[in-house]
Amino acid sequence: MTTTPSFNSWVICPQPNPQANLRLFCFPYAGGSSTIFRTWPNSLPSNIEVCAVEYPGRGRQIKSAPLTRLESLVEAIAPVLIPYLDKPFAFFGHSMGGLVSFELTRLLRSQYSLAPFHLFISARRAPQIPFTKPPLHVLSDPDLQDELRSLNGTPKAVLETPELMQMFLPILRADFAVLETYIYTQKQPLECPITVFGGLQDQEVSHDELQAWREQTIAAFSLQMFDGDHFFIHSHQQLLFKLISQELQMRNHSW
Repeated sequence: MTTTPSFNSWVICPQPNPQANLRLFCFPYAGGSSTIFRTWPNSLPSNIEVCAVEYPGRGRQIKSAPLTRLESLVEAIAPVLIPYLDKPFAFFGHSMGGLVSFELTRLLRSQYSLAPFHLFISARRAPQIPFTKPPLHVLSDPDLQDELRSLNGTPKAVLETPELMQMFLPILRADFAVLETYIYTQKQPLECPITVFGGLQDQEVSHDELQAWREQTIAAFSLQMFDGDHFFIHSHQQLLFKLISQELQMRNHSW
C-alpha cells in the first residue's frame, strides 16, 4: 500500500489523498508559492492527489535562501520528489514553473529512469527559444516594481505595501535570475505527451513560441489557447481544470 510521504518542506499536498492512483505535481510561476494551488484538489477528480512544489525563500521554505540558477533548483527538487514517485505522476508548470518542470523531467529521465506520464506547460515559451529581452533581475527595485505593474501578476495590495515588497523583491529577483541565466542544451525529445496552455492576450509569450514545444516530445502534443493574458491560470481556472481533468482521466482509463 502506498501513502503520501511524511512532512517535506519542498512538497505541499493541500489535501492528502492516499487513495489517489496518480499525483499531479504543480510548479509555481516566478514570485509564486505553493498557495497558488491550494484549492486545486476541490476542482480535480478525486483519484488525483495534487502536490505543489515550494521553491526556497517562501512558504515552508521561507528560511531557505532563494536559488538563482535553474540547474541548482532542479537538482535540489529531484531527490526530495523521489519518495512521491511511487505512483503514476504528471507535472503542471505555469510560466517559470513550466521551464522548471521540463528540466526536472529531463533530469529524472537521465538520473533516475523515471518520467511523468504527462507534462502540462502553461504560459511558457519553448526552451529552445533564446531569451532576448533585457534582463529584469538586474533592475533597481523601483524599475523592477514598474515591470511588475505591467506584468499584471502581482496583487495591487502587495505592490503598494513597502514592507511586503521588501520581502517579495529578493524572491522575485532570484526567480527572474533562474529564467534569464538559463541556457538550453539539446537532448533527446521526451517520450511523454505534452499539453501546452497559452493566453491569447499574453504579451510575454506568442502562439509560435508555445507551438514550438512540439519539438520536445515524440509523443502526443496539443496546444490550447485561452481568452486571457499571462495569468489566465487565475482568470480562466474552471476551463483549465476541465482540460487537465479530461487529459488525466483519459490516460487513467487507458491503464
